[in-house]
Amino acid sequence: MLSSLWNTVLYEPFVNALAFLVSVIPGGNVGIAIIILTFLVKIILYPFSQHSLESQAKMSLLAPELAKIKKSGASQEEQAKQTFELYKKHKANPFSGCLVALLQIPIILALYYVFIKGLNFENDVLYSFVQVPEKINVIFLGINLSEKSFILALLAGVSQYLQVHFMPKASSSSDTGSFQDSFAKSMNMQMKYILPVFIFFILYTDFLGVSLSGAVALYWISSNIFTIGQQIYAKKKKNKLILNK
Repeated sequence: MLSSLWNTVLYEPFVNALAFLVSVIPGGNVGIAIIILTFLVKIILYPFSQHSLESQAKMSLLAPELAKIKKSGASQEEQAKQTFELYKKHKANPFSGCLVALLQIPIILALYYVFIKGLNFENDVLYSFVQVPEKINVIFLGINLSEKSFILALLAGVSQYLQVHFMPKASSSSDTGSFQDSFAKSMNMQMKYILPVFIFFILYTDFLGVSLSGAVALYWISSNIFTIGQQIYAKKKKNKLILNK
């Protein structure tokens, strides 16, 4: 049942959207279709993902005030009350970012799955009003998207590094650095330097026996570029909040 729901609600709509884009794009260029589809999905998810980024930025601004509450010496009940009032005053929800991210995961995985399965469009998957593209051109900027690509895998790793680099960063809650601060900094360092290498590795090698094409790498690059733009915009809004405080 879950498999059927997954195919009907998520996988099949994306396959049909990609087939439609390939059929209407001059020359049937798959690379352009992937970029357009990725950006369209990102635009649809924009209100949710932007809310998540703004929530992270707002929580980072409240970190110093939360630290003061913890250092106040008040009872646990009083600290909880003051924290709740602080969130209410600034209309902040520490869990909103997580909830929004969870809503996006199935959609992102479905889009990712479309590219993993390959670029073959079958009639039994396409809707009656969507035709199998007459021409499918898998060459994008001289790169065959049906095969592994060192250049695209490398660009995916670089874009992943930049995406982590522009993520909203939490303000330090103490001068000496608490365990939470140290853990957060450690995680940030791993995401910034280890994750991009891992992304390159899985996109260019047969990781766990799974061979990923250049189409997956192009999707990853397009997704990261859009997210970087969002993060820069969220950072500007955060700076405005700081100036207006």
